[in-house]
Amino acid sequence: MRVLDSLWLPRSTCGAECLAGAAARPVSSLLMAKRVLVTGFVLLLAGLAVPVLAVLPQRQLIKAQRILARAVLAGLGVKHAAAGRIPQSGALLVANHVSWLDVIVILAHAPARLLAKREVRAWPLIGRLAATLGTVFVDRSRPKSLPATIGEVRRNLAAGGVVAVFPEGTTWCGRMGGTFRPAMFQAAVDAGVPVVPVRLTFAQHGAVSTVAAFIGDESLAVSLRRVLAARDLSVGLRAHPKIHPAPCDGPTSPRRVLAKAAAAVVAPAA
Repeated sequence: MRVLDSLWLPRSTCGAECLAGAAARPVSSLLMAKRVLVTGFVLLLAGLAVPVLAVLPQRQLIKAQRILARAVLAGLGVKHAAAGRIPQSGALLVANHVSWLDVIVILAHAPARLLAKREVRAWPLIGRLAATLGTVFVDRSRPKSLPATIGEVRRNLAAGGVVAVFPEGTTWCGRMGGTFRPAMFQAAVDAGVPVVPVRLTFAQHGAVSTVAAFIGDESLAVSLRRVLAARDLSVGLRAHPKIHPAPCDGPTSPRRVLAKAAAAVVAPAA
């Protein structure tokens, strides 16, 4: 089991033991191959469309990213559904973090820009596509860059945008979660916009599943293969009521109050 390294680079205590039995009863090799081909074709088309996406008005770009995200999920064989009132403007969407699939599910349902680690920008195809969709990149190796990143998120929020972040700072298995770091909540405080807590729940055959969890030291390829082989994988997105920033008495800052309240809302059920 691993412990948190620091507030800036948190580490999940989830490990290989959380995945025990997660890959049971995989789909056939033929269906896996079909999923690979369909998903690869969708991503290839998206890559070729980047020049067009880059000049689309914001409303049309949001529509395009929703279509793209849903096409990727369909290719992977992942079912998805949303509940609650998803913000359409001026809100910081904060979600628990289980998998790389989280990003795709959020884009399939919310008109959001994402906060992602800087390394994603260098990923072939995905990085270019993420930048085109307006992703805000954070350099976790340079803590001094954090105020500038918060400022960029604040400007997006103040302009009426929705920004989605994963305040746990790393992925967990879904049966347990981490602490919400308060830093990015400052952007909501400064912009005067509400925070919308979102809970992502992965399931198979009606029961909570860890099959999509991207944890430990495994590679993206290993995690992707497990998702491609998953049978009856679904993701539920539930948007909870808005939490508005408010002045605080005492030494506790508004951003810490927001972070604690949001974390309590999306915490896994006992």
